[in-house]
Amino acid sequence: MRTALVIGTGLVGTSAALALAGRGIQVHLADHDPGSARTAAALGAGTDEAPEGRVDLAIVAVPPAHVAPVLAAAVRDGVARGYLDVASVKGGPRRDLEALGLDLTAYIGTHPMAGKERSGPLAATADLFEGRPWVLTPTRDTDTEVLNLALELVALCRAVPVVMDADAHDRAVALVSHTPQLISSMVAARLEEAEESAVRLCGQGIRDVTRIAASDPRMWVEILSANPGPVADVLAGVAADLDETVRALRGLASGDGDKRRQGAEGIEDVLRRGNAGRVRVPGKHGTAPAAYEIVSVLISDRPGELARIFADAERIGVNVEDVRIEHATGQQAGLVQLMVEPSAAPGLSAALRDRGWSIRQ
Repeated sequence: MRTALVIGTGLVGTSAALALAGRGIQVHLADHDPGSARTAAALGAGTDEAPEGRVDLAIVAVPPAHVAPVLAAAVRDGVARGYLDVASVKGGPRRDLEALGLDLTAYIGTHPMAGKERSGPLAATADLFEGRPWVLTPTRDTDTEVLNLALELVALCRAVPVVMDADAHDRAVALVSHTPQLISSMVAARLEEAEESAVRLCGQGIRDVTRIAASDPRMWVEILSANPGPVADVLAGVAADLDETVRALRGLASGDGDKRRQGAEGIEDVLRRGNAGRVRVPGKHGTAPAAYEIVSVLISDRPGELARIFADAERIGVNVEDVRIEHATGQQAGLVQLMVEPSAAPGLSAALRDRGWSIRQ
């Protein structure tokens, strides 16, 4: 691949363009909003001038409902040797394209499993896709050259290719992406009318659960409108669990000993099933999740504190596998949770304490 045309310069399109431009690909940018394309170009994602001839690959990065008309226009204009889209649903757009009677041998549906709560070109980064799954949904009609162009794009963006059936993909993202977004928003919505004294007690748990609730509602309406059935199916299962959990909690509040026992068993069941499901979530680099020991360090909110902790960990020879920060309410301080191999935790705690850090158990 030497040239590419990115149609749609939002977060995903601009991030892909930045990754390609950074690796020497001549990238052309197009958007229904010329200002967005100019912004992406100013960020170094390519040029907003139209290509003079056919490019090697056209990347359609528009909302699911717009994929078919935008891609159909590009195919009819013959702007590229190969075409793909990066929408978060795959079955619907392909059926829409088939209904238009297009020859789809030069097209492949794809979906990079990466994103942010923020949207638009200013949120884009060249490393957005690094190490993340990038789903490819070829069919028997997909031309081998087009599949190879898609694989080259994934490699240039340093993502990990995953081949799936389009409808299987849509069921999967309903479970691991679309339903979590709705549940996060539902939990966050409980905070809207909550008393200020309750909101001030928010800790890391509520921050983790509601982080993606900051996403753009208009964008998510478009995504969910393209995949409503599979999302509704997953939510129906969640609703059944919620009903059982409510009954169990009512039982715990009962004065009847048997009902309290049954309530406790019901709560324990849902928590244990949650444990079992959480274990299946891939860990670092997509490998099986590892059990890390947490070393909690109290830090002040001053420039350079995190850098000092990481530098001390490096001098000690301990690799920090992951990190979380829990901010203290009403104080200019917080807890940094350093996740390390269990065997390294005692030595790291002792060495950091010797260097003047306050270690919390």
